Amino acid sequence: MTGDRSTRHVVVMGVSGAGKTTVAQGVAALTGLTFAEADEFHSVANVARMRAGVPLDDAARWPWLRSLADWMAARHREGVSTVLACSALRRSYRDVLRQGPPAVDFVHLAGPSEVIRERLTLRSGHYMPASLLDSQTATLEPLCPDEQGLVLDLRLSTDELITKTVNHLALPHHP
Repeated sequence: MTGDRSTRHVVVMGVSGAGKTTVAQGVAALTGLTFAEADEFHSVANVARMRAGVPLDDAARWPWLRSLADWMAARHREGVSTVLACSALRRSYRDVLRQGPPAVDFVHLAGPSEVIRERLTLRSGHYMPASLLDSQTATLEPLCPDEQGLVLDLRLSTDELITKTVNHLALPHHP
């Protein structure tokens, strides 16, 4: 692992419905890292657009991604480690996130579209409709070999995903 490790910054990534929030919250609970949900950083216009079933374009994503990188950088300056639930679908998006703190580890929750689509249809209270899954899947660029992180099968149990993340990244356990 490279970079300044005085703080740790983890992004749990994948398409909507992959389980990012659940896993990131579990990692935060086990390690004491500060959790944030990237969806909460979206502008009102972005949320309205997605709620209407219109995929975001890069022009809408760049300010959002910069605000996430800024949030992680601010936590780093405070000496606070973070775990962020964020789609981070493209390499270029992850590159923006890496401009925040000195180092970011990515955990890609990957799996069959059919499983994710079923999860999305069962989910309530979220503005992201299942109809946008295809656009997210088409946008997704898997982690490249030179990117710090790991890929996990989203069909594993939540506990397994959390444990594998914490162990693989050698994150400290919170007492």
